[in-house]
Amino acid sequence: MRSKDLARAIGATEANLSLFKSGKVKGLRFETLEAICRHLDCQPGDLLEHDPDTPTGT
Repeated sequence: MRSKDLARAIGATEANLSLFKSGKVKGLRFETLEAICRHLDCQPGDLLEHDPDTPTGT
């Protein structure tokens, strides 16, 4: 699925989805994550990965 189609389907901006996809997003609303998972029929763990070696920027 193209980012622009997913963005339109869940009511998000293509720019925000691009940041999420690239791993550069600093935060994500649970309602956005829920909308993505509902539309793609997946679980949050299918989209997110924890990397303890990645700096948090704080």
